[in-house]
Amino acid sequence: MAWYDEAIFYHIYPLGMTGAPKRNTYGEAEHRLNTLLPFISEIRRMGFNALYIGPLFESVGHGYETTDYKKLDSRLGDNEDLKSFVKECHNQGVRVIFDGVFNHTGRDFFAFKDLLENREASKYKDWYCNVNFYGNNEYNDCFSYDNWGGYNLLVRLNQHNSEVRAYISDVIRYWVKEFDIDGIRLDAADVLDFSFMQMLRNVANEVKPDFWLMGEVIHGDYIQWANDKTLHSVTNYHLHKALYSGHNDKNYFEIAHTVKRLYEMGGMKADGLKLYNFTDNHDVERIFTKLSNKEHYIPVHILLYTLPGIPSIYYGSEFGIEGKKEQGTDDSLRPYIKYEEYIEIIKNNRFIKVIERLNNIRLENPGLSYGDYKELFLTNCQYAFSRSYNGKSIIVTVNNSDSDYTVNIKAEHSTYTGGISGITVSAKDGCITVNIKAYSGEIWIPETEASVKPLNLNSISEAKAGTDGIKSCEEVIIKAIKPSDTVNKPFEEMTVEELQEAILNRMKQNGPVTEQMKKDVYDNVYHNSLVTWIKSFN
Repeated sequence: MAWYDEAIFYHIYPLGMTGAPKRNTYGEAEHRLNTLLPFISEIRRMGFNALYIGPLFESVGHGYETTDYKKLDSRLGDNEDLKSFVKECHNQGVRVIFDGVFNHTGRDFFAFKDLLENREASKYKDWYCNVNFYGNNEYNDCFSYDNWGGYNLLVRLNQHNSEVRAYISDVIRYWVKEFDIDGIRLDAADVLDFSFMQMLRNVANEVKPDFWLMGEVIHGDYIQWANDKTLHSVTNYHLHKALYSGHNDKNYFEIAHTVKRLYEMGGMKADGLKLYNFTDNHDVERIFTKLSNKEHYIPVHILLYTLPGIPSIYYGSEFGIEGKKEQGTDDSLRPYIKYEEYIEIIKNNRFIKVIERLNNIRLENPGLSYGDYKELFLTNCQYAFSRSYNGKSIIVTVNNSDSDYTVNIKAEHSTYTGGISGITVSAKDGCITVNIKAYSGEIWIPETEASVKPLNLNSISEAKAGTDGIKSCEEVIIKAIKPSDTVNKPFEEMTVEELQEAILNRMKQNGPVTEQMKKDVYDNVYHNSLVTWIKSFN
């Protein structure tokens, strides 16, 4: 057992959350990272015990085009700020992992700059893949090279090169020595060389006990990456997709089939394949945006916290924030959130209460971290399974329909208490009869002596008229925004200002609107684009 086996992650994209400029001028350090310090106590109060934060190191733009692996991005501060941040996390019982962008560097990285200057004579020409001095690119370098994702801004490192391996190993040792981190999330792990990752695993074993390596992998057989010789875990994009589409399509068979396939991939053992589970992150649209019916937020997150794997919440999604890819930018997925604004949002936020309760249930019941998985009941709209560990079998039930559903489920214990509702049920003839509330679920904990304060999920899902779903949570106070209903004309006939107003009002109805989201709306002054945007809410 290691710390990450019982981890509950909170995920921060720091350049976005701190409101850093999109472009780095490499000027004096701006100590924006320090604005995140107050959030640490909030993260811990909600029950999170681990933080994935990144990218952090000097880059020219979004953070994944690294300029210097050993220097905090000057838009965020300096290395002393980062040391203090990690130390404070540890002081409050929160483990920390960084983003490790080792597949590629930026064009401002010292090795590539030397290649630009010295060309064939550069001692770093073999640090990059397929450098061709007879080629060219859009930068007019008069040579070409392999990149990541078709972007020449991201220059692919030659992971077979012994000097590159030594350099990256030195970076990891530096991060542990200077910042005392607990692990690394490897960016673009699905295109990293396997022998390179095995080398990284050897370094991880060397630098710190239980140092965790988790890789970003989209598709494929996850056991190729997550095993005893390579990485400890990978991102579970299979489950991510199943969680939202299984609810949008009212098809729990998709989720159950995905879980079964992944469980078989791990050898039908609880510790066979411990994946990093998530509903959204800095690269994909927010779960609250993806869900056709916003009430499904609750069963989605009950599943996130109880299915095999390590759960993670991306900042803002704990209170139901929206985030949609727009006009080729991920800015709305990575919003600026001021601490004062955050505190105002969460004061009476109902989804926060759900996440806090799920965190507590997870922390208090190791079976949700270590237990075997067994499917107990399955229809398109209802799903039940157990997580069994050390003679204790927890039962989880969820319902994606608009009606309550009563079901008999085989049980191994005489009594169960709902970790959310506080209701106690007794077994009869080896079964319990439970009522699964509409758009909800329950975590049935066997023979618990602890009293459970009921959390009324019905009050969390406030239905409203029309087809737009429900109010997601308590609304943020938005100044100078009038209801779009006051503009009684077709979208095509509205002015730019009226369309902006209407979009913000729709956002307000669906959940909290941050300063960054408002800025994204006001920055868009293109009429056709705004018409398309407002229609996307219908």
